[in-house]
Amino acid sequence: MNTIVALLDFVVIYLLGLLKLLLIVYAVMSWLIAFNVVNTYNSFVRGVQRTLERILEPLLRPIRRVIPDMGGIDLSPMVLFLLIVLIQSYLYPAIMRDLSLA
Repeated sequence: MNTIVALLDFVVIYLLGLLKLLLIVYAVMSWLIAFNVVNTYNSFVRGVQRTLERILEPLLRPIRRVIPDMGGIDLSPMVLFLLIVLIQSYLYPAIMRDLSLA
């Protein structure tokens, strides 16, 4: 049972870390597109942007509904990043502690 819990722990921590990395890439890429450093006419840039949007939009959409419009500034990636950090720091360790005791 401990090996299953350890494997679950590894997978969840890895996926949360990967999600944080994707959020950082998403934010930096949106800034680069907004300031015309890269353009979406490039097929590679367009592909990366679409892939990131398909992965992250289902997570960002509920946050955007709650946060008021800031006039062109999208704070939802930062809010999602902070939620992931809170989950990694407080909620997930408490759940894993309870699983290891059972």
